[in-house]
Amino acid sequence: MSTEPETTEEAGPGTPDTRGTREGGAEGGADAVTEGTEERTEGSGAAGEAEGTDAAEDAGTSEDAGTSEDAGAAEDADALEDASASADAGASASEGVEGAVGEGGSGGAGELSEAEAELAAQRIERERIERRKAEKRGPITSGAKLSGKAADLLAAVRAVESGEKPVATVFTEPAPAPRRPAPEPVRRPQPAPAAVTPGAPAPEAVDAVRRVLAEGGAPDALAPQVAAVLGEGAGTVLREDPWQLLRVGGVRPEQADGFARALLGPDCGPGDARRGRAMTVWLLEQAAVAGHTALELPTLIAALGRQGVPDPDAAVQDALAEGEALVFQDALEEPGAPAPQDTDEEPERPVRVLVGLERYALAEESLADGLARLANSVPEQTGPAWEAVTAGLSGGAAELARAVAAHGLVLHTGGEAARAEPAALLGAARAAGLRAYAACHTPNGRSRLTAYLTAPSERQGVATGRPEADPAWQGEATGRPGGHSAQPAEEPGGRGVVTVSGLLAGAEGPGRDADGALEVDLLIVLDAPQLDVESAAMLVESLPDGARLVLSGDPGVLWSAGPGRVFADLLAARVCPQTVSRVPDPGPLGELVSGIGAGELNQVAAPGKEIVIVPVRDAGEAVHRTVQLVADSVPRAIGVPADRTVVITPGHGGAAGTRALNSALKERLNPGPGRFGGFDPGDRIVYSPAPGRTVPGVVVKADTDGLHLSCAGAPVVVPRERVEGGVRHGWALTAHQAVGARWPAAVVVLPGDAPQALSRPWVYTAFGRAERHLSVVHGVEQALPRAVAEVPAKPRTTRLATLLRTQVPAS
Repeated sequence: MSTEPETTEEAGPGTPDTRGTREGGAEGGADAVTEGTEERTEGSGAAGEAEGTDAAEDAGTSEDAGTSEDAGAAEDADALEDASASADAGASASEGVEGAVGEGGSGGAGELSEAEAELAAQRIERERIERRKAEKRGPITSGAKLSGKAADLLAAVRAVESGEKPVATVFTEPAPAPRRPAPEPVRRPQPAPAAVTPGAPAPEAVDAVRRVLAEGGAPDALAPQVAAVLGEGAGTVLREDPWQLLRVGGVRPEQADGFARALLGPDCGPGDARRGRAMTVWLLEQAAVAGHTALELPTLIAALGRQGVPDPDAAVQDALAEGEALVFQDALEEPGAPAPQDTDEEPERPVRVLVGLERYALAEESLADGLARLANSVPEQTGPAWEAVTAGLSGGAAELARAVAAHGLVLHTGGEAARAEPAALLGAARAAGLRAYAACHTPNGRSRLTAYLTAPSERQGVATGRPEADPAWQGEATGRPGGHSAQPAEEPGGRGVVTVSGLLAGAEGPGRDADGALEVDLLIVLDAPQLDVESAAMLVESLPDGARLVLSGDPGVLWSAGPGRVFADLLAARVCPQTVSRVPDPGPLGELVSGIGAGELNQVAAPGKEIVIVPVRDAGEAVHRTVQLVADSVPRAIGVPADRTVVITPGHGGAAGTRALNSALKERLNPGPGRFGGFDPGDRIVYSPAPGRTVPGVVVKADTDGLHLSCAGAPVVVPRERVEGGVRHGWALTAHQAVGARWPAAVVVLPGDAPQALSRPWVYTAFGRAERHLSVVHGVEQALPRAVAEVPAKPRTTRLATLLRTQVPAS
């Protein structure tokens, strides 16, 4: 394999998508909410996929690549300390996506689809979190000394949250004394999920909003979204505070400013307190889209200044006083600092002041509490069952089993081949009579793990990479029923392999006990880097006391689509045992990807054409060669059909983004007029039933009920109004959409405008999606080896590692 193809011309930037709503990842930037923001998917990417009229797009799919569409977010990406990560950094979570699924089950009225069950479980979990919030309204505990504006902010939050001081006087009077923390809420039984029909806003509410939008010159197509976001009395709320329009995904600050000027006339100004509050919340939402759970106070203030807010400090204080954001202080660890001396005075410790949205703050704190509970619950004795588990294993699996037998929380790292170790632990634990389950990020991952639990003869496809022999590919890449993926719940054989979403929804795996906890002794979570703080918190809170949790994954892949970097924070905190697999991924592809993980793009011998470099001069040639590879060259030379080959490109926009590639691939592989929203029967698609999730499938038909799909072997019906926001063509994906799954063949497209989107995690993830064959359509010259060697993952501002260090002794 050669990594230095002949010199090529760098293609010019692609033409930005001009559709009327935001589709690109808001790169977390301070002043670009929609430009360059693409919709959120399974891996939802591009630092921020938006939501909105076309925001429905964002609501469900993945990152924007950092092509020319991302240029508009550059200035504020710097402002938020790279709060808008590269194309694959994060994604927006449009509320509308939660109702985007009308998944048809496999049969009777009492049967629930995975998406419906998940939505119901999420609603129940939100209600539980709200109860917890009500019980934990105590002031934020401060463990360090502050002065100046930071102290004023903390005092403001304490006073307002306690309810003892009115907002108008809170900044001039002493902070109230801390109250005793409320006790942890008692677990309550969680009813079985019921079918959920998204509640549409009342027609009169939509009409009222439409009238206000018309007065302000805004598109009336936004009316349903505004009514859904602002709730009852949305028309009145919007008229009194026009900047509330920023709460609708896809709306940019300049658009909200124009709308406010049209409604308020001369009373509208940049220093309006309503504008300052709305901009503060909007910037925090964009940071969450980029993966941050909070922003440092100086960063937020600087970003507000770039948005034209004349008094950023007052804007932040106002948002805190109104309860629209929360402030925290975290002690900073100084490398090499001397240990504190025994003195009467408390030593001064440096701290950082953070501001974040309540939603993510509560999730991160709840996750830290749950992980600390598991890490601190060291079993006094392993018992005969665990003795049997450890005695029946060898090598890396035995090392993992010994760590799990003695600890409540264990981390396991390794590549694709390393999945054999948690699979062996799962099989041994179930054989010993333990209630053990493994949860994967995607149905494809579930199928691959299940293959490790089968008889050797059944594993032939895994060893050879032949899709026709590998059960992981039956019904996965094409969406056709068959193999393990066709079964939405745990298999009759009792292998205990489920998906994370199915486990949380109650559609797969064990039931829950009277206290609402999962009935498990051991839970192994594969693809752990894909857990964001909210899903991880739900998962950990569902585990009963005494249960053991193993988080397993490849630390080199892209982080989660949602806010947080749970797995990376746990590895950094070092609060529990960590086992590292020594099983290398085999063959030329394994050697190539392993080198990328170490920061080296090596030339690898590929005698069986496992790796092919295809140089191109421009984006047009890149599209042409990609179609040729998928439709002709790979099937003929490698033996992998087109429907088992995935195309991966940095972003949705541009001349060689997913839109352009999917259009060309559809014309070649399944031409048709696009009779239903641009789709025809037989089209490969990706469907986003909820923010942060992407399921591959195919279009079956369309009728008055909506678009009928077959996703991971299960029938799904997407209502007509949800098609545009929840379904995309799926021959070509972004790396965030593809993470958690693998295909027999992958074609990675690197057009000339891609360098700014490339990083080591992106290349590692994209190249690692191939099982047997990888073609690289190469148009970025030396930008590829430079990205592998010099561009690490974009940092994310999170609090989990700090919270864990205060609750769990370092291991």
